[in-house]
Amino acid sequence: MMSVSQTMETEEDLLTCLHIKLYNPQQNCKGLYGLLPLGNRSKHSADDPLRLGRDGQACTYALVDARVSRKQLGIHAYRTPQSPYMLFTIQNLSQKGRLSVNGSVLGYLERMDLPDKALIRFGEYEMLIIRESGEAKGSFEVEFEVLTVPPSRETCMCMPSMTPVMDTGSYVINSSPGDPRIIGPLETDETIMCHS
Repeated sequence: MMSVSQTMETEEDLLTCLHIKLYNPQQNCKGLYGLLPLGNRSKHSADDPLRLGRDGQACTYALVDARVSRKQLGIHAYRTPQSPYMLFTIQNLSQKGRLSVNGSVLGYLERMDLPDKALIRFGEYEMLIIRESGEAKGSFEVEFEVLTVPPSRETCMCMPSMTPVMDTGSYVINSSPGDPRIIGPLETDETIMCHS
C-alpha cells in the first residue's frame, strides 16, 4: 500500500496556471474587483469547478456588481488519455446573461473547451484567459489581473495591414518588414481598411 506522501503532488510539480485578465469600462469608479485576489496566485483542486459570479457563497470568486448573475460562469478542469496537460471547459451558469468565448455564444448550461488563449465576454466585462501548462495532475493555480484597456483591442484578430499598389493592380500584405507578398488583383478604386 502506498503512503500518503507518495501519492501527493510534490512541491517540484509545476502547476498549470490560468491567467485571468479582466476589463470593465466602469472599473475605475467602482470597486468591482474588491473580492478578487489580484496579483496573487491561488491554488485550486482540479476536481472542483471554479465559479465566478456576484454570490460570494456560491462562487469561488465574486465580482461586486449587481449586473452580474449570481453564478455567471464555471471553469472545469479535465484530462484526456491523449494529452499530458490539464485542459479546461467553460460553462455559462447564467439563465439571463449571454456568455461568448472567442465570439461563440453559449446559452444557459452550455459549455465548450477553453483554448489556450480565450476572450470571454459577458455583460460589459471582457476577460482574457491564458493557460500556462504545468505537470501537476491534482490541482491548478489562478492569477487575476486588471487590464487598463479592453483585451479585445489588444487581441484584435483582424487581417494584416494591407497596402494597395495602384500601378500593378495588385495589393500587398505586409507580414513583416522587407517581406511583402503580392496577392491577386485589386481594382484601383477599392479602399481596404482594417479596424484595430
